[in-house]
Amino acid sequence: MTRTGGKAADDQVGTAAATPPVEVVDAVPTPSVAARKAAVDERKAAAHKARQRVAVIIPAKDESRRIAATVRSARAIPHVDLVLVVDDGSEDNTQHVAREAGAVVVRHSHNRGKAAAMETGAAVVAMRDAPDRQPRILLFIDGDLGETAVNTAPLVPPVFEGHADLAIALIPPQPGAGGRGIVVGAARRAITSMTGWTPTQPLSGMRCLTREAFEAATPLAHGWGVETGMTIDLLRRGFRVVEVPCDLKHRPSGSDLKGQMHRAAQYRDVQLAVNARRVRRAAGAVKRTVTPAQKPPPTHR
Repeated sequence: MTRTGGKAADDQVGTAAATPPVEVVDAVPTPSVAARKAAVDERKAAAHKARQRVAVIIPAKDESRRIAATVRSARAIPHVDLVLVVDDGSEDNTQHVAREAGAVVVRHSHNRGKAAAMETGAAVVAMRDAPDRQPRILLFIDGDLGETAVNTAPLVPPVFEGHADLAIALIPPQPGAGGRGIVVGAARRAITSMTGWTPTQPLSGMRCLTREAFEAATPLAHGWGVETGMTIDLLRRGFRVVEVPCDLKHRPSGSDLKGQMHRAAQYRDVQLAVNARRVRRAAGAVKRTVTPAQKPPPTHR
């Protein structure tokens, strides 16, 4: 029997213990587990972005006339805290002009090619990355972009926000370009046949990618085959690749003898990169065919 309060009830003697009064308060909703997790994830993402930085790497050879403007423009890209110029055996004052413009400069004593310059640049950035911070995102640009270098900024957000592992610049038609699309077409067909993805500008050298993606693409293909080889390697390894329009201007190769020789070298290097990857794929297929399935090790009771 429970006590209900009042004098009449006080006069009664119950055999059961009295029920304590219950205090009623306004209900305060507590955040759900999902809401709390979302808030934590949001704070972590904000902290990650606050700590994430971008390094611009500029392979350059004999670019003393344009490199200063390129460096100054690249320094204005959001999140960039390091602009690194790799002087690939220049015979002019590229290294001195770049350093005076605010770049960190490393130099090859002789010309080793674009791929080697990119690998050198990435290695130097890695040495400058702090162990307690995220590795810098790598943004590769050409040394002849001049004041338009800042327009590579749209390449950063897709990688910075985790939507892509590699972002490639789509460049508008360049006045004075003398190519007929032979090399571009060869690279595009090769990438399509080996990955199923058809790029618009497979030879574009302006590229932003994560450190993980860069390391997955190394060793890079030789010379002018670096872009084609990188795209194939990353797509075949499951990395996400996007193309992003960027309003850039650079020095195009013309239709003169020098321009024709440049395109011939491009075609050679692209074919070497593609053939090496076809051989590698064929060798992998043969190995999977002839290698017997691994049996689990015997167990002993």
